[in-house]
Amino acid sequence: MDRQTVGSTQRGRLRVDVRNEGSSAVVTPAGELDHHTADLLREPLEEAVSQGRARLVVDCSQLEFCDSTGLNVLLGARLKAEAAGGGVHLVAMRPVVARVFQITGAEAVFTVHDSLESALAD
Repeated sequence: MDRQTVGSTQRGRLRVDVRNEGSSAVVTPAGELDHHTADLLREPLEEAVSQGRARLVVDCSQLEFCDSTGLNVLLGARLKAEAAGGGVHLVAMRPVVARVFQITGAEAVFTVHDSLESALAD
């Protein structure tokens, strides 16, 4: 399996790591995703799609908080990925993050996995 670290960036309360694994871009946000940090996640998701990696796996295991702006970033990435023939797979959401998706009904439009392994195998 192709494992390549693409990049990492950090601004305040959010760090985002990106690596390519097979045909997927694995994006791992760690910390708080809100209106102050949303672009830090939006940019690598959009870049992955523009580089032909339309299958985005977002490992949420280290994501401690997500507000509506963060949710909108993921919804926007989903639309772009699907337009390119892919999709967004969310992995290992903590209860506080999952709650935002449940309240808004957004969990219905994403494929959610318990583990990174299952997301990559799907």
